[in-house]
Amino acid sequence: MVNQLTNITDDPRISIASDEYDRIAVAKHYYRDDLGKVKYKNSYGRQQSRDLMSINVTKTAARRLSSIIFNEQCTVTIKDDQANDLVNAVFESNDFYNQYEEKLEEAIALGGGAIRPYVDNGEIKLAWINASQFYPLHSNKNEIDEAAIASQTTVTENGSNAYYTLLEFHQWNDDGSYHITNELYRSDSASSVGVQVPLDSLDEYKGLQPEVTLTGLKSPLFAYFKTPGANNKRLDSPLGLGLVDNSKKIIDAINQTHDSFFWEVKMGQRRVVVPAEMLRPGASYGNDEVDQLRPPVFDDDENVFVQMYGDDEMKITDLTTPIRNDQYQQAMDFFLSEFENSIGLSQGTFTSTPSGIQTATEVVSNNSMTYQTRSSYLTQVDKQIKSLVVAILELMECGGLFDDGKARWSGDPEGVDINIDFADGVFTDKTTQFTQDSQAVTMGVMPKKRFLMRNFSLDEEQADQWLAELNEEQPEQDSNSFEETGNPVGDDDVGAE
Repeated sequence: MVNQLTNITDDPRISIASDEYDRIAVAKHYYRDDLGKVKYKNSYGRQQSRDLMSINVTKTAARRLSSIIFNEQCTVTIKDDQANDLVNAVFESNDFYNQYEEKLEEAIALGGGAIRPYVDNGEIKLAWINASQFYPLHSNKNEIDEAAIASQTTVTENGSNAYYTLLEFHQWNDDGSYHITNELYRSDSASSVGVQVPLDSLDEYKGLQPEVTLTGLKSPLFAYFKTPGANNKRLDSPLGLGLVDNSKKIIDAINQTHDSFFWEVKMGQRRVVVPAEMLRPGASYGNDEVDQLRPPVFDDDENVFVQMYGDDEMKITDLTTPIRNDQYQQAMDFFLSEFENSIGLSQGTFTSTPSGIQTATEVVSNNSMTYQTRSSYLTQVDKQIKSLVVAILELMECGGLFDDGKARWSGDPEGVDINIDFADGVFTDKTTQFTQDSQAVTMGVMPKKRFLMRNFSLDEEQADQWLAELNEEQPEQDSNSFEETGNPVGDDDVGAE
């Protein structure tokens, strides 16, 4: 029997509803700012079309969120030194810290995404999977531990395009082993997955095994990121929602307002009505133009004059209409404010507030919506990165995947202690932190070394050096003054007047 699919969700192993991917397809159009044409009738009643003069607020908002959630200063450390060195070597070779922020932007816009580590020529590589490529095999679980991953390739064959789709199924067997199935499909149409063909039909998949079974694994070999919040579009779906899914009408209102304002500016150019005789062109004789009757009064290049026929008493009249920029600005601010609320950003992110642009200190002290939203996203980011670390360590234990047949690491991947420092510089009020930590030192609940490391960005060795120099400079009887008062200069200056 020939295996043939129209849609990937037609495969019986995939139980998630196809309309979830229709929703993701709409989100992709908004993220690309591919919103089609605007149809209208001109002054003669003829149907016309033009590009929508839109603002890509989906891209802007996703970019803003990803930049405040994650940055390249993030560090991942593992208490197991060998595992720490191996994992960070993988991150460095794959430019993970720079790539993650960019891929996180896509995941926020579309509702989710995944990272899959794999072995290639003896090295572990990272494959980035967007929401439209990731298909959970079970839709009734909070944790996704089985999935199909789709990769599309377009090639030219005999002068026409052929579309290939590789489906990679990750499943658990009853005996606890981990089973990966690779299937390749070919179609002449981009709208159909097509018929299953041998894996070596494409050069890039030659040597790829149709089936691989791995033993000893406890976690899936992929790490999924889901945007925070419930999926109110389909309650039984484990997939997250993108920025567009609950904000589509607001985004449409923003784009319509901006489009209308653009055309008001275009149609609001200066227009003057003049008698037709004033614009009568001259007659041409040979290569020379000779004025006939009355010469043109205005420059030929001007496009702001309109002829008026049949009115002998017609005078030059200015028909220019004022542009309603204040009204459009108020309407735009209103819809942008609604968009900020809808996606969980503070007022003033895209619009100006009465108090102006907020500082990082104000963001923290006001417990702003952006700060809360960031915390929700960070929970999911933390979960994905830790799952990725575990998946990488799981791969390193599978010696059979490497050319020399030797495992790179041995241990319990799920038992390692993983710490992620997100470098919260933007959302950390350094002055408040310094004051609170000084009080903690005074109360005796924070060591001096930790105070120095936390507030002066010192490593442990540098902090020890600072403390040694401090002890050398201060009299022996004042050596505990910093511990007791949190004041590096000692007791003599405390309360001095």
